[in-house]
Amino acid sequence: MNRRKFIGLIGGGVVLAAGAAGGYAVTRRPERALEPWKQAGTLYSEPRKKALSYAILAPNPHNRQPWLVDLSQPEQVVLYADMNRLLPHTDPFNRQITIGLGCFLELMAMAAAEDGVAVSFDIFPEGEDAARLDGRPVAIATFAKARGVAPDPLFAHVMERRSLKEPYDLTRPVSNGLLKTVSQSVRHGSSVGTTNEPAEVQALRELSNKALRIEVETPRTYKESVDLFRIGHEEIEANPDGIDFSGPLFETLHLTGMFSREAALDTSSSTYAQGMDAVLENTDTAMAHIWLVTANNARRNQIDAGRDWLRINLATTSLGISTQPLSQALQEYTEMAALYDKIHAMFAPGGGTVQMFARLGYAAPVAASPRWPLDARLI
Repeated sequence: MNRRKFIGLIGGGVVLAAGAAGGYAVTRRPERALEPWKQAGTLYSEPRKKALSYAILAPNPHNRQPWLVDLSQPEQVVLYADMNRLLPHTDPFNRQITIGLGCFLELMAMAAAEDGVAVSFDIFPEGEDAARLDGRPVAIATFAKARGVAPDPLFAHVMERRSLKEPYDLTRPVSNGLLKTVSQSVRHGSSVGTTNEPAEVQALRELSNKALRIEVETPRTYKESVDLFRIGHEEIEANPDGIDFSGPLFETLHLTGMFSREAALDTSSSTYAQGMDAVLENTDTAMAHIWLVTANNARRNQIDAGRDWLRINLATTSLGISTQPLSQALQEYTEMAALYDKIHAMFAPGGGTVQMFARLGYAAPVAASPRWPLDARLI
């Protein structure tokens, strides 16, 4: 939901109410929930924790931050999926969660390389279940000081990386040259497709809109997102995961009863209507699209897709391009099946799995998403 739509919703009078009843509260920012961005690379000297202080900033679905880490063995990081952070309705096979864990691993390895430390991975060392993640390790990462470990140029853009969910500038196309540069950033076997051709972009805007409507109009999948709304600094500080709505505007709307989870779930409310308009405006301003395809859909392929997606997100950041994943049409539940088949016929006609799909364009920078501190994610 973008801010401009809500400004249109509240008109002029609500700000006065905030000044009278909650003026102090609406000026608050979730400072504690943003501390991990300030502490990355500075709070720890131990190589694994230093690298992990960056890894926890990785992109992940619904900002669930589904990682748990065991450091009990010297020179090793054992990564697990947090079974309490899954998305059973929109991500029934935990494919998207696994991609987020791949983003985490890639960022950890990139951060370690900055200090001349090589990281090797044993992925799903005790086996895997294609139907669901479980309590077995996702990866065992071994840290070793080594000569010739080269820093990755993309790492310089970690602190500015965002998934930018605002309308993009319709006057600024994304050039073929930039799309080629972004496509060349992958290293882990994913195939990359892009388009900025107007007719194709328009068709993908329409497909994205249909997929969003299906997700929102399917009660169980929509409620899964709404349950993860964190509205205002107090909720965000208490649970710095999920979908955050922070800042004076949302604090004001929340304090005056104009924005709540209950209102968002009420399909007859103006909150619901404004929210739907806002998310559709975002997809309607895509200026280009990018997607990742893997030949197979084993857990290892999903991890590799996440590693490559992290690289793409950093590459777009380095070029000043805004990126927003549009995962809805890739979700594997019954109501989405027709669009899932359609997008696979478009992007993977010879077989394979479309692991990521996103819109590209240009927009003003946005704030970082809240994060749990590293200590909260250690076993």
